[in-house]
Amino acid sequence: MKNSRKRKMSISGGGITDHDEDRKRGDFVGSTPKETAEQLQLFICSHETNSDSNFRSIFLSVWSRTDLESGGGSGGGFQDYGSVSDPFDIVRTKSASVDSLKRWRQAALVLNASRRFRYTLDLKKEEEKKQIIAKIRTHAQVIRAAYLFQSHGEKADGTPKSPPSPIPTGNYKVNPGQLASMTRDHDFPALQNFGGVNGLAEMLKTNPDKGINDDEANILDRKNVFGSNTYPRKKGRSFWRFLFDACRDTTLIILMVAAAASLALGIKTEGIKEGWYDGGSIALAVIIVIVVTAISDYKQSLQFQNLNEEKQNIQLEVVRGGRRVEISIFDIVVGDVITLKIGDQVPADGVLISGHSLSIDESSMTGESKIVHKDHKSPFLMSGCKVADGYGTMMATSVGIHTEWGLLMASISEDNGEETPLQVRLNGVATFIGIVGLVVAVSVLVILLIRFFTGHTKDDKEQVEFIAGKTSLGDAVDGAIKIFTVAVTIVVVAVPEGLPLAVTLTLAYSMRKMMSDKALVRRLSACETMGSATTICSDKTGTLTLNLMTVVEAYICGKKNDPPNDTSALPPKIVSLLVESVAQNTTGSVFLPEGGQEIEVSGSPTEKAILQWGVNIGMNFEAVRSESSIIHAFPFNSEKKRGGVAVKRPDSEVHVHWKGAAEIVLAACTRYMDIDGQLVPLNEEKVEYYKKAIEDMASGSLRCVAIAYRPCEAETVPTGEDELAQWELPEGDLVLLAIVGLKDPCRKGVREAVELCVKAGVKVRMVTGDNLQTARAIALECGILASNADAEEPNLIEGKSFRAMSEDRRLEVAEKISVMGRSSPNDKLLLVQALRKRGHVVAVTGDGTNDAPALHEADIGLAMGIQGTEVAKESSDIIILDDDFASVVKVVRWGRSVYANIQKFIQFQLTVNVAALVINVVAAISSGDVPLNAVQLLWVNLIMDTLGALALATEPPTDHLMDRHPVGRREPLITNIMWRNLLIQAAYQVTVLLTLNFRGIEILHLQKESDEHAKKVKNTLIFNAFVFAQIFNEFNARKPDEMNVFKGVTKNRLFMGIVGLTVVLQVVIVMFLGKFTTTTRLSWQLWLVSIVIGFISWPLAVVGKLIPVSQKPFSEYFTDIFKPCTSKHRNEGGNENGE
Repeated sequence: MKNSRKRKMSISGGGITDHDEDRKRGDFVGSTPKETAEQLQLFICSHETNSDSNFRSIFLSVWSRTDLESGGGSGGGFQDYGSVSDPFDIVRTKSASVDSLKRWRQAALVLNASRRFRYTLDLKKEEEKKQIIAKIRTHAQVIRAAYLFQSHGEKADGTPKSPPSPIPTGNYKVNPGQLASMTRDHDFPALQNFGGVNGLAEMLKTNPDKGINDDEANILDRKNVFGSNTYPRKKGRSFWRFLFDACRDTTLIILMVAAAASLALGIKTEGIKEGWYDGGSIALAVIIVIVVTAISDYKQSLQFQNLNEEKQNIQLEVVRGGRRVEISIFDIVVGDVITLKIGDQVPADGVLISGHSLSIDESSMTGESKIVHKDHKSPFLMSGCKVADGYGTMMATSVGIHTEWGLLMASISEDNGEETPLQVRLNGVATFIGIVGLVVAVSVLVILLIRFFTGHTKDDKEQVEFIAGKTSLGDAVDGAIKIFTVAVTIVVVAVPEGLPLAVTLTLAYSMRKMMSDKALVRRLSACETMGSATTICSDKTGTLTLNLMTVVEAYICGKKNDPPNDTSALPPKIVSLLVESVAQNTTGSVFLPEGGQEIEVSGSPTEKAILQWGVNIGMNFEAVRSESSIIHAFPFNSEKKRGGVAVKRPDSEVHVHWKGAAEIVLAACTRYMDIDGQLVPLNEEKVEYYKKAIEDMASGSLRCVAIAYRPCEAETVPTGEDELAQWELPEGDLVLLAIVGLKDPCRKGVREAVELCVKAGVKVRMVTGDNLQTARAIALECGILASNADAEEPNLIEGKSFRAMSEDRRLEVAEKISVMGRSSPNDKLLLVQALRKRGHVVAVTGDGTNDAPALHEADIGLAMGIQGTEVAKESSDIIILDDDFASVVKVVRWGRSVYANIQKFIQFQLTVNVAALVINVVAAISSGDVPLNAVQLLWVNLIMDTLGALALATEPPTDHLMDRHPVGRREPLITNIMWRNLLIQAAYQVTVLLTLNFRGIEILHLQKESDEHAKKVKNTLIFNAFVFAQIFNEFNARKPDEMNVFKGVTKNRLFMGIVGLTVVLQVVIVMFLGKFTTTTRLSWQLWLVSIVIGFISWPLAVVGKLIPVSQKPFSEYFTDIFKPCTSKHRNEGGNENGE
């Protein structure tokens, strides 16, 4: 090698280790790129996740990589992440800082961290993921750098190195290793050795124009030889892992230890036959809680797993057998010819067949936001990168794990973790309740221990349990353990561990159901945030309209051509130019199947409509495309709102064709072709005629597109490939060929959907790139504008007018805007920022690549599933699979349903909490005994946490939800209505059950029974009545603000099933498991009493709902009470600081 001082490198557990003292930059040049690649490939394949500073320092110093892990802000919009004082006040987790995420985790009172934080972002894993991505990106950088150092393949003596000879594999003349090496190393000599793109296509038995044969045997053969476009995924957690996580609950562990001690003491004192019941029953109850919890969590995880796979299943267009077909990204095979357009993701490694102004954003692989231009000199495309501009076709050469992207995806685990604002707030509620419960439990423990050791506690036979100096140590310890067990169980009931997890449960349920409503949720938080949305900024085309366009009007040769397909009166020259323009200036295609079947037109809806019109006026797509060739293209641009191509004709003449927004293209025209085929100057009168035609078509809700061209003098057209790539197509002095009007009907039901939004307090705004008059007509048809009187500024505004305003003026006007026409993506972003600064919760729909900043900036970004680009989808939070506005409204309903279901569960759980705590505390203080023992409380906890969440968190949305206004993100979770309901129910339960506790024996006429039996019957009735009170109250919780709590109850089978299961299990517990739960069988009369006690909660709830509540949240009354004290304290503090 050139350099005598060689560097030896080896792969070790910690990464790459250096065996040479000399670390100078020049030392690495001696290694071949292939060696470098192989060493790094080994390293990457090891999936090392630990930080490797040595690895990074070597390559950072050698190749001076910059901005490897670059991240962007949100573009300067309104950022509201919550208050510093309250760690649980994070109103927007979409871009929350790591510090705020750490802060709320540290502040939360948690009994089982692995379970509580399972569906939150794993901050440690996220950091490890970044490190792996950095290393794999480094790999890509090293390959390129190594090739730069070696002067693109020259040997030491300066002669070019000979590329490797093709090695056949299967029926193909090249093997997967060579293909992967070529694209990964960007090895241009290797491509030339294969005979260029055409030679490689021959080796892979594909055609650059028609693609591979679309038969199953051929596709299966390619998958067997070259692999499939999938990568090994890390297995999801098994059920046993969830079981293990459920066991890690601190209180359950303590209870198991207490149960073991109780079991040992019981067996020692009473023998194995009778002595195992106390300890064994607690252990069994804990095991049941653990198993039920694990099953519930496991089922949730499977739902998230299925949704995750759906998110990765990208649909794209390939050419097979000469026909464009849409397939899944996972079905791509080596040899496939793939069409690429702006916003697409490159689905596999490959080489460019043809491209026009094709630019690729390789930041996902390199970490640098540099846009790379692709042409025949730089033809290699990397999987996972995005098309930033232009269009073209590529041939897939490596798929799946043979690509760097596949390697990266296999190395990082897909983390479903992501906290939602509601989840964070519920952790705050759970922490507050938990602290109260902890204080209560400690108080009960202290009181009971004092009473026990001072001889004030009596057993069932009314004998003092502890007498100093007489009671044995075993009996004393056993008594203390029972007291300790009760206190710990109070903590289990008091700390609502299931409360934050109920959010995940209802979100998992909602996400699954939303799929059938054509909405795929990418970010959990968007699901609930949508319930708070106050405004929706919607696109027009495809969202409010059907996206099924047809050309219904055409103005050609200075007059209206009616019908638009009739060319009989038109000169042949203009028909020829129109056909050439339509066929060449397009990203769509026309396929004519053999056997005279109907033609197939593909492309965007606008492209399809114009191509179909071209076919109708006599266009032979394939013939026109083969006669002339595109030498340069300016892809359609949403800023300039037009796109153009330069076409070289058979006679070497060059025509530049433009197509775009009618009034913009018309402004660039100076001439038009008349009925005789002569070029005539566009005078003022003719311009006005065309403007009037555009206005009339737009008023009829037609999209207006102008087609123009200009011949180019040969001397003005660059000849070199590099100069041609930099050439700017002439935009002025155009000849107008035609103006066409495209009809895109409104979607059925869109007017009703808009009206529903208005009723629900959500303002719908249309933001479109179309002509203002077209936008106005569609807005009136959809109900966004109520009448013509509303169709004035600032209700109706052009993007450029809004853009030109000062920021203060924009904030003022944004509130009033209903329709924005001729808007650019930046105008949409400015509108979103202005609305968010005004305090709105903004949902935005978008489908284009340039919509990505607005989708990211919005509180909820909604990308279109059919017309949306991959860039738009990746920036979004929810994908609307059918592109229909009615589906957006369904998402609003589901968002509100999530919030409402959580509130139902909170009301139900807090009622149980308050009642259970008060009953046990009062009983403990007054009599030294608790009516609800540890096993009974664990059963109540199971009803309350897991079963209650399942029943209430899975209520489907109702129309009633859309009668309310959006829920403010800072509104209290527990509303005044909920406080009223839960306090009435808790007060009722506490009153009845404490009465039974203190006067139960007299009320039930049990004086003649033995004290032990009477006490057992009384306590069993309290337990039974308490459980039935919760079962009946579960119905009340379904409708906190409605009288009829049974409405739709039979439709919710899960709710009915859980209520039924709870009743059956309660009967089994009381009638057959008395030994375990320390209960006795009840007579039918006492069963009736239990049911009546529960039943009374229904009429009580109806009466309670007649009590009016204040609009001012209860919490603010407490704030007002303490405000003078805090103000005084702050003033004193301020004075001290001032002094």
